[in-house]
Amino acid sequence: MASENAATFSPDDFIWKGVTLTDSAAKQILTLVAQDPEVKGLHLGVKQSGCAGFGYVMDLVKTPADDDLQFTHNGASLYVPLQAMPFIDGTEVDYVREGLNQIFKFNNPKAQHACGCGESFGVE
Repeated sequence: MASENAATFSPDDFIWKGVTLTDSAAKQILTLVAQDPEVKGLHLGVKQSGCAGFGYVMDLVKTPADDDLQFTHNGASLYVPLQAMPFIDGTEVDYVREGLNQIFKFNNPKAQHACGCGESFGVE
């Protein structure tokens, strides 16, 4: 039987550090948004995936969800669902060139380990 004083976890109860965008990431988001006037920004979430536990999911967003938090930099908007914040709070989103590829990179202080391919991460 649960105690009446038992604490429950709610993402609404926390003060989040937030998610930041580098100038390069903001520029790329603005490039993507410019291709469709209905797009408001980029949505960043997490899903269970890969060998390390979680993976990042990015999508263009036309209508943000009611529980999305909005982070902006240089006019670019990044939307993050409140439920993802315990996993990615404090993350810096960058856009970098790696060889011939250009990709979003996530500098996540909560990621304790990553898989060898770099596609997933785990938190403790």
